[in-house]
Amino acid sequence: MTRAANPTGKAAVSSLLFVCGMNAIRSPIAEAIARSILPASVYIASAGVRSGQRDPFVDIVLAERGLSLGDYRPQRFEDLEDGYFDLIVTMAPEAHHAALDATGTASVDIEFWPMPDPSAADGSRDQILDAYRDVCDRIEAHIRERLLKKDG
Repeated sequence: MTRAANPTGKAAVSSLLFVCGMNAIRSPIAEAIARSILPASVYIASAGVRSGQRDPFVDIVLAERGLSLGDYRPQRFEDLEDGYFDLIVTMAPEAHHAALDATGTASVDIEFWPMPDPSAADGSRDQILDAYRDVCDRIEAHIRERLLKKDG
């Protein structure tokens, strides 16, 4: 089965996985934003290379956008129930290496979208939240540019 190409020249995606270090910040943000933008027919998941804990700042910046993770809990890449995806987007070098190693010769596209880790931000609560907001903005821009079909 051939996937239709989108305006970027890359195949349209029907199943998408976002992977970061601990599935606590970048990949769950990407999952929530992608779910709000992409058609409901696209299967979207996220995972981490290592076990992580849910980050409360993620809930705050997603709520500002009218989004929620619900009862989401971080999961590891190796614990995913469904292992087939059209596209795996990695957001940290360790995640990229893990995805390449795990997929081997499988027919899957893997793209590296380097994203800063906002948990490394210093300063006031507002400055830290701004770092999280910046990551949300970057992720949303990548999703829109790479995965949305343009009209006309």
